Amino acid sequence: MLLTVDIGNSQTVLATFDGERRVGCWRVTTEPRATADELRMLWRGLLCDTEITGVAACSTVPALLPSLRQLLDALEVPVVLIGPGVRTGVPLHVDNPREVGSDRVVTALAAHELFGRWPDGRGRPVIVVDFGTSTNVDAIGPEGQFLGGALAPGVEVSLDALATRAAQLRSVELTVPPQAIGKNTVAALQSGLVLGFAGLVDGLVARIAAEIVAQFGSAPVVVATGGLAPLVVDSCRSIGEREPDLTVHGLRLAFQRHQAR
Repeated sequence: MLLTVDIGNSQTVLATFDGERRVGCWRVTTEPRATADELRMLWRGLLCDTEITGVAACSTVPALLPSLRQLLDALEVPVVLIGPGVRTGVPLHVDNPREVGSDRVVTALAAHELFGRWPDGRGRPVIVVDFGTSTNVDAIGPEGQFLGGALAPGVEVSLDALATRAAQLRSVELTVPPQAIGKNTVAALQSGLVLGFAGLVDGLVARIAAEIVAQFGSAPVVVATGGLAPLVVDSCRSIGEREPDLTVHGLRLAFQRHQAR
């Protein structure tokens, strides 16, 4: 069984795969100061008696990398830690490839493999909207090349900023409001955050899609992913497909490619 581990700023997603089939999936809070022993105990508690034959991991939390490396080095199975210098087969058409987060690279890999084909087999561009700590809108070309994208604050980050900086505003439950015109502070915040971010996403997708069509002559498919996608995606008009955990699928694909070399 392959274990994939996507360590994000807010949450860590662990998933097990039997071939291409995802067997288990867990989301836990990321603890940036966790030790290798604490990570080992967490993984063991989630996996129980599952026999792990390989591990593929990526992290966007630099403070956690030493503990992660220590744990991975102690494992007696093949390990792939995605980072600068590790080949994934994704061409990075950006100014500085080392700046691109490993999670965005493997997510682009999964988006192309799972959604980047027309029925006749020709490559199709993909736009991935990743709703997490940040809201990432990334463009993938028809040959699987990472073209770049746009980064915006995440919904929860924006809510925390408002609650911290505005004396008369407070944290509220993030849920889809019944209407855009909020009749009280809570409803107004929910409208601005949920519907506002849906409008932000739709606007960015429209601009990025237009640039993709101008460059490749083909309209992209738009895929939503990430832990906060269920909150916003139904309010977006531009989303065509959903895959909550694209990144762990990308880790699976990267591991398979690495082992095939």
